Amino acid sequence: MGHPYFASRRAAGGPGTSGRSAVLARRGIVCTSQPLASQAGLAVLRDGGNAFDAAITAVAVQCVVEPYNTGVGGDCFAIVWPAREGRLRALNGSGRAPAEIDIAALRAQGDEMPWFGAATITVPGAVDAWHELLSRYGTRSLRELLAPAIAYAEDGFAVSEIVSNEWDLVVRFGLLRNDDARRCFAPDGAGPRPGRIVRLPELARSLRLLAEGGRDAFYGGELAERLVAALRNEGCALSLADLAEHRSTWVEPIGIDYRGYRLCEVPPNTQGITALIALGILQHHDLGALRGGSAEALHLVIEAVKLALADRAAHVADAEHMRVPVEALLDASSLRRRAAEIDLSRASEEPRALAGGSDTVTLVAADAEGNVVTLINSLYGAFGSGLVAGDTGIALQNRGRGFVLDPAHPNCIAPRKRPFHTLCPAMLLANGRPAVALGVMGGDVQAQAHVQVVTSLVDHGRNVQEALDATRFHALGGAHVAFEEDLPVEAREALALRGHRIEDPLAALARGGFGGGQAIAIDAESGVLWGGSDRRKDGAAAGF
Repeated sequence: MGHPYFASRRAAGGPGTSGRSAVLARRGIVCTSQPLASQAGLAVLRDGGNAFDAAITAVAVQCVVEPYNTGVGGDCFAIVWPAREGRLRALNGSGRAPAEIDIAALRAQGDEMPWFGAATITVPGAVDAWHELLSRYGTRSLRELLAPAIAYAEDGFAVSEIVSNEWDLVVRFGLLRNDDARRCFAPDGAGPRPGRIVRLPELARSLRLLAEGGRDAFYGGELAERLVAALRNEGCALSLADLAEHRSTWVEPIGIDYRGYRLCEVPPNTQGITALIALGILQHHDLGALRGGSAEALHLVIEAVKLALADRAAHVADAEHMRVPVEALLDASSLRRRAAEIDLSRASEEPRALAGGSDTVTLVAADAEGNVVTLINSLYGAFGSGLVAGDTGIALQNRGRGFVLDPAHPNCIAPRKRPFHTLCPAMLLANGRPAVALGVMGGDVQAQAHVQVVTSLVDHGRNVQEALDATRFHALGGAHVAFEEDLPVEAREALALRGHRIEDPLAALARGGFGGGQAIAIDAESGVLWGGSDRRKDGAAAGF
């Protein structure tokens, strides 16, 4: 089966729907939200490393050059196609709540989990996830692959424009919550201006300890002791035992067939199932017969996404605690009934979805051997919990914010439990093999954006760059929805007439905005790799 998006207007030589071309290559591609990271990953491929090696190098660089978005104090998920195995695998690298978490104290403070601070810190899973990927499928040592990140942290890097703007906003909103965080990331009281050279020597020292000691240095060595001691002083329940007990989990991907393709996601505790539910609903409507970007097409996709978000809010949690199984949520007859609930002329009032953070990076990589990886690494909120652990230069994630305090909900916080997670790397298969590696960062919008990108590719024949750059919406709960400013006026007015309550784009900001995606499409006939990098970020696709 061919891929319809390879026959897009741009590929055929006519004007495309994006402001730039996809990047085409034969031997390897890395796509990230930061050109320095893309180039570092590409250098690994050029030097004979594989896609897994390149992904780890690239994400480590992002932990330095986008430190409010991601870091070694966060979590990591990946969905991968190892060529030698010829099958799809998924890695859940999310951490768990501390064993000593004081739930009574949290409930005494309010009805919701706090956004930031010591109580939101869960075990950081990223370093162990990197170790798992490399030990199973990599060809290079962590010491070698961390070298570019260490060099940028020690010697300095020039801050890019979007990163500068977002970093400065984070500082001005007061999201750096302790003196160590302010010393490391805002010594002048503001974020760095574009083009400023920034050095992160404390983070560099911690990365060197990881390069020398690997994952054991983080979960049981001197670095672990310094992390825990500093965080205990901040009132965090994280212990050395919590770190020592942590392990990532290899899991079977979940998926759904959609018009000859199969979208695959990591199963809960991630929200990836949300995209699968929405596509399962859309399967029962002829979206391809509608013009992409029209009010009719947008209405259908928005309504399907809202139904999926309602299921997500009610049911998604740590897989060990879910009361409604994945199979029931993806049941074909159930999805057919859900599709029949859509009123083609009127917006529904579905419940408000769980709120989420927005600070994440996603990347994709592919090599000439046929290895393909989508990896996503995150601190959740901007600089995560807002706390840096002493002189380590490591910001700790606030993934505990993903829990709820309602004891009747499957996602209620509990010791050693994984929280609901926004991170959801994905892969689209054709004939059982990778067709598109796909990830979209942006908290709550991630699964929503997966639906929008996949329908752009499959139903409307766009290539990966066009699909990533297409105007997006963000369903905010009930009939409330935000659109990017370039939505045509006629579509905006037609949607409003259907009852959609169209919000200012800023209304989506705290929940991920409109995201930032990366994608690689693999032409099954020629083997050519098509790389796309979202216009909403500073990033680039780099190939050879």
